[in-house]
Amino acid sequence: GRAERRAAAADALRKVGLEDRAHHDPSALSGGQQQRVAIARALVGNPQVILADEPTGNLDTKTSVEIMEVLEGLNENEGLTIVMVTHETDMAQYARRLIWMVDGRIERDERKRKAA
Repeated sequence: GRAERRAAAADALRKVGLEDRAHHDPSALSGGQQQRVAIARALVGNPQVILADEPTGNLDTKTSVEIMEVLEGLNENEGLTIVMVTHETDMAQYARRLIWMVDGRIERDERKRKAA
């Protein structure tokens, strides 16, 4: 019911660090906060996979790092698989696996070992 939906939304906002912005108008949020809201909306359905198409494309470097840390935390703490498309090589470095595509074909597939 309604109470469950509200609880799920509050939990999702907490996971992306926006619990204090729950009642703000979307236009009053920064670009990074709006991106976090988009991630929170995806979390409400309890997915196993999040598809992120250029999640940092319109953000400055500092905010991009914050968004990548949110996604990284969801992967590490919630066990979610994050499939991200990006042209930003610095943001791609957060991934454990990188797949380079050229003209619709896989050119390279690289798995990174996690630091000990």
